[in-house]
Amino acid sequence: MPEGASEQLLVLRYLLKVFASLATGPRQNNATFYEIRTYDVKPGKMKEFVEMVGKYIHLRAAHSELTGFWTVEFGAMNKAIHIWKFDNFAHRAAVRKAIANDKEWQEKFISPVLPFLEKQYNEIVYLVPWCELGKPPQEGGVYEMVTFQMKPGGPAVWGQAFRAAISAHISTGYTKLIGVFHTEYGLLNTVHVMWWNENPDSRAAGRHYAHEDARVVAAVRESVRFLESQRSMLLIPLPCSPLK
Repeated sequence: MPEGASEQLLVLRYLLKVFASLATGPRQNNATFYEIRTYDVKPGKMKEFVEMVGKYIHLRAAHSELTGFWTVEFGAMNKAIHIWKFDNFAHRAAVRKAIANDKEWQEKFISPVLPFLEKQYNEIVYLVPWCELGKPPQEGGVYEMVTFQMKPGGPAVWGQAFRAAISAHISTGYTKLIGVFHTEYGLLNTVHVMWWNENPDSRAAGRHYAHEDARVVAAVRESVRFLESQRSMLLIPLPCSPLK
């Protein structure tokens, strides 16, 4: 390779590394990532969809780890969200190939369920470095997924303030943090925060308390300087969901 071309390649690799860090920010040191898949189900078909998931999802889970499967109760309608864990991208590629060749999965679930769906969307996300995937203290609660669209620049710009806001909410004790996920593929500078509460009323009471907590107010005031928008959805775990 000519000397000039070699130098240009090194510069290009450096720039790609810099831009990637600005877009996606730091992540945990291992290669593990999660795929969040969101399905919009046709009105009137959710009951049948949920029944099919409960009956056949074990066929899909035999290929890779299912983290959780929920339907949306508030914040959207006719929507289902499921999260899958992968060791790395080679692992995901191998799994996708395996399930494509799994005739039982394809015939019993995919073919019958596809007519129920209006839209599918997926994101690849990492847990932020300061967060481990949590578990609820008991079964039978509800989950809240709060999605934050942050200003461009990545966690290098807003990460410290965002972490402080999350920590302030944790300190109130009214809710349990399950995970903080940052997009690698999908809409960049998006952060999904998953919380667990015993029920919707305990969540409402806790939020009211948090809004009167000076620590929370101060931390949120600092973090919203970097916020473009946010959205909240209350999720109900399916019986087959590991997180439930």
